[in-house]
Amino acid sequence: MTLFLDVSPLGGGIGIFAAAAFFLVFLAAAFIAFKLLKRTVKMAFRLVIVAVILAVAVAGSVALWAFGTAKSPRPTANRTR
Repeated sequence: MTLFLDVSPLGGGIGIFAAAAFFLVFLAAAFIAFKLLKRTVKMAFRLVIVAVILAVAVAGSVALWAFGTAKSPRPTANRTR
């Protein structure tokens, strides 16, 4: 019974929320970069910059979702006599 109650039920939701927030922040940064570079840079270079920003957003979101909910192990008691 203690193994069932050992894991917090909120861990998955927090990880998904953090991943979604991370992705949305980088999506907004990619959109702003695309609009700011509209007249100064050619379309191909502009799309490469946006693709790099979105790749970082996807990789970071997946990393937060996959590794953000890991639970740290409990410290063991040291018995010294």
